[in-house]
Amino acid sequence: MQPRQLRWETLAALRTSSKGQLSYCRHWLQDEDILEGCMSPLVLSPYSGWVLDRVIGQSAQEIAPSRSSTPKESTPRTNQSSSLEKITSASCQGSPPLSSTESSETKGNEDLSLLEMDQEVFPAVLPSKVTEVEGCIRMYEEMHRLKGKEGLRQRQEQQEQMVRAVYDLASEQLKRFDELKELKQHQEFQDLQEVMEKSSKEAQGQQEKLKEEHRHRAKVLNLKLREAEQQRQRQEELERLRKEEGQERLRRLYSIQEEVLQLNQQIDPNYRHKDLPRIDLSAYSNRGNQICGLVSGLIRTTSERGFPTQVDVANTERALQEMRGLISSMQQEIAAAVEEKRRRDEEEERQKQKELLKKEQMKAQTPAPAQRSGGKQQKEGLQVKAEESTMQWYQQLQDAAEQCVASFSGISNCKDNNEVKKIKTDLQKAATIPVSQISRIAGSQLREIFDKINNLLSGKSVQSGGRTVSVTQHPQGLDFVYYKLAEKFVNQGEEEVASHRDAAFPIAVVASGIWEIHPRVGDLFLAHLHKKCPYSVPFYPALKEGTSMEEYQRMLGYQVKDSKMEEQDHFLKRMSGMIRLYAAIIQLRWPYGNKHGTHPHGLNHGWRWLAQMLNMEPLADVTATLLFDFLEVCGNALMKQYQVQFWKMMLLIREDYFPRIEAITSSGQMGSLMRFKQFLEECLQQKEIPLPKGALQSSFWRS
Repeated sequence: MQPRQLRWETLAALRTSSKGQLSYCRHWLQDEDILEGCMSPLVLSPYSGWVLDRVIGQSAQEIAPSRSSTPKESTPRTNQSSSLEKITSASCQGSPPLSSTESSETKGNEDLSLLEMDQEVFPAVLPSKVTEVEGCIRMYEEMHRLKGKEGLRQRQEQQEQMVRAVYDLASEQLKRFDELKELKQHQEFQDLQEVMEKSSKEAQGQQEKLKEEHRHRAKVLNLKLREAEQQRQRQEELERLRKEEGQERLRRLYSIQEEVLQLNQQIDPNYRHKDLPRIDLSAYSNRGNQICGLVSGLIRTTSERGFPTQVDVANTERALQEMRGLISSMQQEIAAAVEEKRRRDEEEERQKQKELLKKEQMKAQTPAPAQRSGGKQQKEGLQVKAEESTMQWYQQLQDAAEQCVASFSGISNCKDNNEVKKIKTDLQKAATIPVSQISRIAGSQLREIFDKINNLLSGKSVQSGGRTVSVTQHPQGLDFVYYKLAEKFVNQGEEEVASHRDAAFPIAVVASGIWEIHPRVGDLFLAHLHKKCPYSVPFYPALKEGTSMEEYQRMLGYQVKDSKMEEQDHFLKRMSGMIRLYAAIIQLRWPYGNKHGTHPHGLNHGWRWLAQMLNMEPLADVTATLLFDFLEVCGNALMKQYQVQFWKMMLLIREDYFPRIEAITSSGQMGSLMRFKQFLEECLQQKEIPLPKGALQSSFWRS
């Protein structure tokens, strides 16, 4: 028996044995190790069909030329070939193994068919051992190639799936990013649009607000313009009325002046009636000239100022009444003289029969009575007391000073409250120390002193002695400072100006500036000045019953200590200092003040004082001293202001008033009289009043 046949027999025996019932897995190489096949039951390889197909194909090629068969043999071979191809195709397609029963049946049928085929086909074709091994190797290589190809395909598919997944993920992320970016852009655009809308609304609101403010301001301006126009119209109307009233008053003044001049012409100072030898009208003429000068001065002053006031008209009317009274007195005196002459003639007729000796005695006695009568006549027409209006003014100032003292009694009489006493001391120092520091060094220092005093009186805080002082620290502080400041100005005139005459001008210019801003200081200054120097009114106090001599001496301005009156020289020196300060104040103004306003106490008051002094009986030593000091300080300003009327008054002083002073002056009091006489002669000779020594020039304020 050939080996091939033995193999098929073996296979048939194996099929019928228990081993033939075993199932063989086609994918044993994928699931188990190769060596495990030695221990597992023997099964046909799932690729056996493929191997047989290859082997059969090879064998057919080998035996095809040498085989010669009948048609009966070809048919079975063809069937066998188709059977093998089926097996091969089934094996190659990798059909899954059947169940154990089916597989055994199927395999049994296949084995039978294969055995029959071998019996018919392969008895002559038996492959060698090498061919079988090579077939197994090729089958194994093909299997692994297919497996690798399948793995590569799967990996490619996985890679493609992964790439697609990554691409899809990246695409989705890119879409989300684009959406997020677009969302942010929309949000930013929305925010920007909201900001722009908000800014636009704010700008529109601001514009509306500005428009509203503009309309409001335009409305206010229109109202102000209308008010200003109405105010201007009212001012124009008031100005027109004032002009009309002023012109009417001016016409009234001119008519009064004309009447005064006509009345003055009725007075003939050289009138000498042959039957009335004792008539002397020079006093009436002098007084008439004074009244004419007073009226002319008032008219000139009011003309320079603009239009006269009702007070000016009242003053001129009083002057007219005085002139009429003067004419009436003159006529009464002439009538009295005529009546006296008549009586005297009758008496002379009765005494014709008297003895010649008696006539001679009467002739011898005639000069003495004539002298006495002439002296008495010389005093007629002058006053001993001040005018009633002047005394009323004097009393009003004294009453105001007393009321001021009463208004700060709480701060002046406080003795227990240390705080109030401290405030009182600080306020007094703050008010008086700057006045004591006034000097002629430089105008800038005067301005600092003025500002310090003005700030104190205005309620502002000032530095004094390293402390901050203000009148608001006490309710009565302002009245206290007013009183002490005015008193200090007068004391400076009494002491500083009396010793250094040039000091009158810097003190006066500061006092004048403070007076202009704070009028109450000026009233209190005048009250203090009149009390210490009654001749500044002018006023001669009379000795009343019950008044002691010491008190009367104090009323006259003398200082009395321990019942001892001061010396006359010292008294005249103090009076001179105060009159010089007063004369400087009435002509000076603070250069940095209101230049359009009027002087609070100007030259018209100086003219009034001079006229009233000349209307009063002179006092020995006092009148000459005060007139000299006053004219030396203020004469130049009065000359420029009143011109011709001033020179008339100077002539009156020399011709009429100076002899009156000389008549009452003793030999020991001639010093002041001689100085006054020399001053009068020089001024009248040169027709010029020189500027006072120490007057403030413009260079003083620039220093």
